[in-house]
Amino acid sequence: MKQNNQKKTFKEYLAEIEDPNYQGGSWALPENPTPLEKAKYELCEKILGYQEDNNLSDKELRQKTGLSQEKLEDILFTRIEKVNSDELINVASKLFAPCQVEIIIKEEKSIHARVV
Repeated sequence: MKQNNQKKTFKEYLAEIEDPNYQGGSWALPENPTPLEKAKYELCEKILGYQEDNNLSDKELRQKTGLSQEKLEDILFTRIEKVNSDELINVASKLFAPCQVEIIIKEEKSIHARVV
């Protein structure tokens, strides 16, 4: 009986975290991310790294960036669909000033296996 309750609890938890409106935890990149999704994810990671490297609290980071706690959490938890690239670039420019954002375009070549 106890095992059934644990499975139900796990199923409920799984349903909760798979809900598109789930607000907790860190979000990963989609399976096949677009170049924009990759860039936004990397900017979020850089901002989180800045916070960690400088031992800043959320409050201190909010003061430096002018962000609300909700928006800051969207960035720190890499909720890339909740932030736009302009916001991320503005935050990066406040934290890493003087800074320059570069876009590198490189063609990715896929390797195809040939079956004989």
